[in-house]
Amino acid sequence: MNDIDRSSLAAALSDSLETVVSGWLANFERALANRDAAAIRNLFVDDSHWRDILAFTWHITPTIGAADIARKLADRQAIAKAKDFALAPGRTPPRKVRRVGVEVIEAIFDLETAVGRGNGVVRLVPDEKSGTHKAWVLLTTLEELTGFEERINERRPTGAAYSRNFGGDNWEDVRRKAQAYTDHDPTVLVVGGAQAGLSIAARLNQVGIDALVVEQWPRIGDSWRRRYHSLALHNSIHVNHLPYMPFPPNWPNYIPKDMLGMWFEVYAQVMEINNWTNTEFTKGTWDAKAKCWTAHLKLADGSQRIMRPKHIVFANGVSSYPLIPKIPGLDEFKGKVEHSEGFDSGAPYVGKKALIIGTGSSANDIALDLHSFGCKTSLIQRGSTTVVSIDPSAKLNYALYDEGAPYWDCDLLAAAATPPLIIKAYQAGVKRMMQLDHDMIEGLKGIGFKFDIGDDDTGHQMKYRRRGGGYNLDAGSSDLMIKGEIGLIQYENIERFCAEGALMKDGSIIPADLIVLATGYYPQAELVRRALGQEMADRIGPVWGEDKDGELNNMFRRTPQENVWFIAGSLAQCRVYSKYMAVQIRATEQGYIGKLEA
Repeated sequence: MNDIDRSSLAAALSDSLETVVSGWLANFERALANRDAAAIRNLFVDDSHWRDILAFTWHITPTIGAADIARKLADRQAIAKAKDFALAPGRTPPRKVRRVGVEVIEAIFDLETAVGRGNGVVRLVPDEKSGTHKAWVLLTTLEELTGFEERINERRPTGAAYSRNFGGDNWEDVRRKAQAYTDHDPTVLVVGGAQAGLSIAARLNQVGIDALVVEQWPRIGDSWRRRYHSLALHNSIHVNHLPYMPFPPNWPNYIPKDMLGMWFEVYAQVMEINNWTNTEFTKGTWDAKAKCWTAHLKLADGSQRIMRPKHIVFANGVSSYPLIPKIPGLDEFKGKVEHSEGFDSGAPYVGKKALIIGTGSSANDIALDLHSFGCKTSLIQRGSTTVVSIDPSAKLNYALYDEGAPYWDCDLLAAAATPPLIIKAYQAGVKRMMQLDHDMIEGLKGIGFKFDIGDDDTGHQMKYRRRGGGYNLDAGSSDLMIKGEIGLIQYENIERFCAEGALMKDGSIIPADLIVLATGYYPQAELVRRALGQEMADRIGPVWGEDKDGELNNMFRRTPQENVWFIAGSLAQCRVYSKYMAVQIRATEQGYIGKLEA
């Protein structure tokens, strides 16, 4: 076959896929417009999955099974009034791919609802009985509200207000006054100035919502900058862009923490994000009558500022305060004790001895750092741990982003997975990881390391989703443990700690000059309890971890407490879900949500 024949065949295949998808979308729109549950049901295979992000339900809502999907779509269509389903021009065209072991036709489409526009993903499979294609996976999202679209690209500001305002305020004057909040309070107070806070603030700016980010550290980016000296991101750069502003093409695949901190600082300025550093949010109370918060802020000079924002967004990360467990005898230790959060570098411990309590990623990275400075280091394992090589195994979870589609299309494609499909995908990935990491895993087991692959064989990703830890993305410490260059101690063999180090049950003492507590953090709910009170924490409920549907508890969506929001997770999660949070906050301000849920 010559090149012309191949080109013609490829074009014919593409047209065929477009025809199949367009036909399904037309039938779907017709059945939806008629609110015909039976007709909708006939367009889905029995074991089908629908994930809605705001478009129909105003929540992040997974629905499993054709009958339930059809019933819910027909019911919600009365208010959503979804229409204009069509292949999305300029997006990744329909293609044949394999998802969770299933061959599908995958396509991105546009849609419109009563209040805005969105996108979706459909994955079609052939149905032998009908001779047609039916949906196995459907994603529907609301990406923007009509009249409140993001002010980007063709909607960007003209700049005329600055270039022609001779004698008036220039851009810097406007920015300085906007950040001062001398005569008003922000609509949204964002607590935390790392990837989560910056992402939601940037999104809110683009939909016309006044937001102030407060960061307790002296500079934006310090939450990364102040972490241990050798830290770098453990996933690849092409997954980690922030909204609107991708990393430069010459940056390294695994970004060092100081580079990332610098980028956050630049990002805040370039994206015109109002921010106060050296500012701590200490307390908040909800005024149900005025529908706003009373927020207490402690400023750099020790003074207080009380603000009354309508919304508070907690963007402090999956974890909150360092968790320091009660460990027998640790108060007798004569050396230095510090939590992993405060560890900087192994340089002061050249030729000394260290014990690290914990076997997660932070513990292992710190062990590597100490070892590199000639410090004799041992890890103390308290519980079973999942260990995954950064390359190649951990990269498997981001394989979608290596398929050639732009990352914004990959974000949408990734969002289509319902919790049951996420679990299946991770289980399949873990099987491959076990093969790739076989020698490392067997070596660790050989030295008595307690290894696991998660409660349901879903590995480290579901551990992160469920509890925020319990795993190590291995950067080389495992090999050093296997070789005996980094020690491994089981906590159960320790009687107690003492002045010299760890007193073992056999009566021996393992000496130490430093003990690092890599013991994790309280969940984000603890921050809520301390800042908003126990009653409010009880009302809101768990933050992070899985809810009854398998989605993340109270993340990226409305919570049981009016006008309090949570955003956390990886840079990719913050990039993706900040868009939908901004839409919800804008919709709340417009009074849409209550009416659309009636």
